[in-house]
Amino acid sequence: MPDARAAAGLHSSVITWFGANARDLPWRRPDAGAWGVMVSEFMLQQTPVVRVLPVYEQWMARWPRPADLAAEPPGEAVRAWGRLGYPRRALRLHGAAQAITERHGGEVPSEHGQLISLPGIGEYTAAAVASFAYGRRHAVLDTNVRRVFSRAVAGVEYPPNATTAAERRLARALLPDDETTAARWAAASMELGALVCTAKSPACERCPIAAQCVWRLAGKPAHAGAPRRGQTYAGTDRQVRGKLLAVLRDAPGPVPQSQLDAVWHEPVQRARALDGLVADGLVEPLADGVYRLPLS
Repeated sequence: MPDARAAAGLHSSVITWFGANARDLPWRRPDAGAWGVMVSEFMLQQTPVVRVLPVYEQWMARWPRPADLAAEPPGEAVRAWGRLGYPRRALRLHGAAQAITERHGGEVPSEHGQLISLPGIGEYTAAAVASFAYGRRHAVLDTNVRRVFSRAVAGVEYPPNATTAAERRLARALLPDDETTAARWAAASMELGALVCTAKSPACERCPIAAQCVWRLAGKPAHAGAPRRGQTYAGTDRQVRGKLLAVLRDAPGPVPQSQLDAVWHEPVQRARALDGLVADGLVEPLADGVYRLPLS
């Protein structure tokens, strides 16, 4: 654990670097507001920025306030989600918009406790919205931040697969005392992990804290844990679900079973994927083998 002086050095170096290198992203602009920050956080979970940008812009143009989204059927959120993947996020964001409209007068709350009580919002998203939208002092731990802390402080190439209590303690210990600085640190350390301290090819020669990084100073020891496996997609139920949803999104109305049957050759897997979409609330079955995106 770094002492106060070492932690202050990390803060200063990373925040200064961020000031010169931060990407100009629409959800970071003042006019994005807390709703824009929240939408971006839902979309960015497990999805690269380059894929999120066009969908985010279209989403915010159509639904600039939570009440605008809440007034539409959830199926429209699924349709607008397009091919971002993990479409249940669209339903959760729609549910959060409804709760914000009903409980908070249409304004995204600023308090962590109120944020985490919204549908589909966990510890990370609540902390991120409170920090990035309202400048509150919270430890914001995504994959990028965890990797930076793992290397720079713990001297380990990769963090554990799931966030641990020890990581949360470290993140809280590293938080600057001042709220404004803490919020800036949260954004800066995340950007450092996204642009420099990347998973596969860390650019240590461009890192503002290379001289303090425990992992680098130790000679960059290789990951000693279980092998890291990339996610497969081809041939999985996820792929089949995506193909089925694509047909439903592109259709102007309900879709017959025969049209869905044409998207995948294996009937058992296709039926399983369709049943899963229905169980997840992403698809509504109608009479006589007809399906549509959800209206309620």
